[in-house]
Amino acid sequence: MKRIILFAAMMWTASSILDAQAARPSNVVGTVVAIRAEPLEIQVKDDKGRESTAKLDATTEFRKVAPGERNLRNAQVVEISSVSPGDRVLITLAADGVTARRVVVMSAQSISSRNEADREDWQARGAAGIVDNKKDGTIVLRMHSMTGESHVTVAAGPKTVFRQYAPGSVKFADAKISSVNAVAVGDQLRARGTKSADGSSVQAEEVVFGTFLTRAGQVVRTDAAAGVIVMKGGNDGKLLTVRITPDSQLKRMPAFPSGAGGPGPMPQGNRAGGPPDFTHMIERLPGARIEEIQTGETIVVSSTREPRPDQLTAIMLLSNADFLVRMAAARAARASGAGSMNGGRGMQQDTSMGLGGLSNGLGGIELPGMLQ
Repeated sequence: MKRIILFAAMMWTASSILDAQAARPSNVVGTVVAIRAEPLEIQVKDDKGRESTAKLDATTEFRKVAPGERNLRNAQVVEISSVSPGDRVLITLAADGVTARRVVVMSAQSISSRNEADREDWQARGAAGIVDNKKDGTIVLRMHSMTGESHVTVAAGPKTVFRQYAPGSVKFADAKISSVNAVAVGDQLRARGTKSADGSSVQAEEVVFGTFLTRAGQVVRTDAAAGVIVMKGGNDGKLLTVRITPDSQLKRMPAFPSGAGGPGPMPQGNRAGGPPDFTHMIERLPGARIEEIQTGETIVVSSTREPRPDQLTAIMLLSNADFLVRMAAARAARASGAGSMNGGRGMQQDTSMGLGGLSNGLGGIELPGMLQ
């Protein structure tokens, strides 16, 4: 009997060791938080916000690769001094699960430069707007500028890559491979490829799209430490909680005098052969910080659909947006009047958020949801 108990204890111990070893990750991917000399270690935060620490020693190898590189054959041998907070790293751990055997790094500066070049390419060779109609692989986008509405035709072929924004995620990288069949009227869509000289059509190489909400309201309170803004948007006084993440983009509108009849020095879009494009103008606005947003200020927020109607995660937040809301309300009023004269075929108003009965699209002005 004692032998049986001893054998069972040994098996339990061995099983516990194997389970612990299996639970240890062999790789760590994330952003460098800190590198410490005493003890020599690297602290990393993964994409879910979890932090971990790996030991470094004389045997740890350091390799540097360009953003997007998937082959270590093109990696450059570097020293630990080449790794800085903010860099992206892939750490391969040794058998002990705590010592870094190899650290592959992509510098934050290189990632930023790549992202900026990619963003400019999407703007230069692309178009963004709301899907107005779709037929046989051809998509017509409705686009808005400060002077009116225009349309762009997006032609898709067998080699066009479609990606759909993931519900509940503000990360462009989370977009999933999709197809033209999944594109629906009312979706936000961005395409890049070969653009016509007048900017009225694009033969698409890549397309990203998704279903987004645009909400507007007045700030009730902010909690910068928690990354939360509470805004009041409804006539019934209900509150909406807006979560700000590291992937959210915050922009600030320039200040306009009360009752201003037109826009001031707004950044200009670059759509060829047409008026300044609203999406490009918004993306060129200066950045903002949650600490700068004041109680009572008007904000406009874009997000994906989320399970709880009283909460959303900001993809883009536009602060100091009172002028934009006034302009949208005026446009909604004009569209409503035109609808009355056309047998009631006009914009369907959504008064749930107040602000003059604006629709989800703020009177046809949709805040960008897809970001580069």
